Amino acid sequence: MIIAINTRTMLPGKKEGYAYFTEEVFVRIAAAHPEHEFYFLFDRPVDFKAPSNVQILIVKPQARLPFLWNIWYNWQVPAVLKKIKADVFVSPDGFCSLRTKVPQCLVVHDLAFLHGPQYLLKSHLRYYRRNTSKFLSKAKVIATVSEYSKKDICSNYSVKEEKIHVTYNAINDAFKPLSFEQKELVKQQYTDGCEYFIYTGSIHPRKNLINLLKAFSLFKKKQQSNMKLLICGRMAWKTDEFSKLLQTFKFRKEVVLTGYVSKEELAKLTASAYAMIYPSYFEGFGVPPLEALQCYVPAVVSNSSAMPEIGGEAYLYCNPDSFDDIAAKMMLLYKDENLRARLIEKGKERVQLFSWDETAKKMWHCIELAATAE
Repeated sequence: MIIAINTRTMLPGKKEGYAYFTEEVFVRIAAAHPEHEFYFLFDRPVDFKAPSNVQILIVKPQARLPFLWNIWYNWQVPAVLKKIKADVFVSPDGFCSLRTKVPQCLVVHDLAFLHGPQYLLKSHLRYYRRNTSKFLSKAKVIATVSEYSKKDICSNYSVKEEKIHVTYNAINDAFKPLSFEQKELVKQQYTDGCEYFIYTGSIHPRKNLINLLKAFSLFKKKQQSNMKLLICGRMAWKTDEFSKLLQTFKFRKEVVLTGYVSKEELAKLTASAYAMIYPSYFEGFGVPPLEALQCYVPAVVSNSSAMPEIGGEAYLYCNPDSFDDIAAKMMLLYKDENLRARLIEKGKERVQLFSWDETAKKMWHCIELAATAE
């Protein structure tokens, strides 16, 4: 088969959730199936080392805005698929082409735009609202990253359950426990040697960082602690409210913004933390808390969307709408070392349920189904 993969999110120095999923899964698939020919479609030049049976194609324009998405998926990609005589097109970012006859396998990570439309830029929201139902109808096979998202898609759109396959996220091997000495070096570098809570991920309203700051403030007021808060990720969109609050925040000197960091550095920061705090309003999966568990670091997460499905009894859950409850869970974890130890042990077991190798096998099955679909 000739298989084309939309890899436009896999940009060095800018990789986040979708990009890591794409890289982990499709590099594995290509390596496991040398008898097939793969094309990775980027929208700009990249320095990417791929398996020998993968060709890199640059498909312009750089598709970073809705009107450019339309050009890229509906005009440029179909021309490329026709030229390379593709048997199937796989798009892991929730968008597909509406103008190609090539069978498509679509990965929809979540329907966050339905549950929090206020968190998106208006131009992006219009694009999702106009096209998501068309994408779901056009795709021969749909993959998603949790049973929660599968049910969400079925309940909001006319999609049969048998068309959707669950292909969970997993955790990169870079995320692993560190020695006491290694953790001390990381803390000396970032927090002057102090213990810290960590949030990792991009900064935008859906991630609920306003309530995280308020919860941290309450924690600091009630606890005699030099604990700091490390916020690790890029400024994404609609960040004005967060930035203004931080400027006048009483404990501003206790909050460290790292900006975007590499996967390897992120793993060290996660493994050196006292606990992960992840109060996101909505997640189709939620990778960062699971990364923390693999580093033997406990996680406080929201009690909503897919989080309970992914974490089971290994997370400590909070109400994302209540900064008082987020703070209460932070204080509970801080004061109860036995609870912290139990969560770490449960986390060691929980992460064994998720494997990129297994996800790649399931995604390959989805590709085969799409290629042979009527």
